[in-house]
Amino acid sequence: MSLDQKDLELIERIVYKNNDDVAVSIARSFERLEERIDSSESRQYSRMSEIEDKIENSRQDISDTIGEMKEEIRDTFRLKDLAEMG
Repeated sequence: MSLDQKDLELIERIVYKNNDDVAVSIARSFERLEERIDSSESRQYSRMSEIEDKIENSRQDISDTIGEMKEEIRDTFRLKDLAEMG
């Protein structure tokens, strides 16, 4: 049983059609992968921004605390100087 030209053309058409389907499927997979990567990057940048905000808030709190301690130390020295004078 030999294949006719018509059979070969049909086989060739099926192969080409499947190639197109495979190419479309791969392209869609890459699009979904790209969306996932973009989403992941977005979450990472958002998290880093939150961390930066927390660090800045902590830095400000520490700076405020140090300022308060300096003022207390200055007050202590002023009271000590007044006590020595009086």
